[in-house]
Amino acid sequence: MAHPIMFDEEDPYLACVRAIALGFPGADEKVSHGRPHFFTKRTFCIFGGSQRVDGEWVGHDTAVLIKPDPVDEPALRQDPRFWVPAYLGPSGWLGLDVDVDVDWLEVAELINASYRVTAPVTLIRRLDASDDD
Repeated sequence: MAHPIMFDEEDPYLACVRAIALGFPGADEKVSHGRPHFFTKRTFCIFGGSQRVDGEWVGHDTAVLIKPDPVDEPALRQDPRFWVPAYLGPSGWLGLDVDVDVDWLEVAELINASYRVTAPVTLIRRLDASDDD
C-alpha cells in the first residue's frame, strides 16, 4: 500500500527547501514515504518528518531532515532547535523546523553539508568547481 502524501505542493517552505536542494549538481527529487526526498545516489534532504515523544508521534510537516557532517553533529544535537527524526535518527539524521524564525542561510549550509556527506565524490568535485567560479 502506498503512503499517503504528507505535504502541500504549494507550501512556501517546501519551495525554499526545493530551491536550495535542487541547486546542487546531480540533485533530483522524488516522493518517498509520502514526503519529498532530495537525492543524488542517496537521499541528502527530506522535507517533513516525525518523532516519538513520550510514546506519541509528533509530526513536523514543515521541517528539513538532514544528515549532518560528523564533525558538526555533536554540537547540533545540543542545539534545542534540532530533533531526532523517527527511523532516521539512529543513522545520524536530524530535523529542523523551518516555519519558525529560521535562518535560510543556515538551512542552505546544513543541506550543503548533508549533500557532501551523501553525494558521490564526482558530484562534490563539481560543486567545489562551481564554488570557485
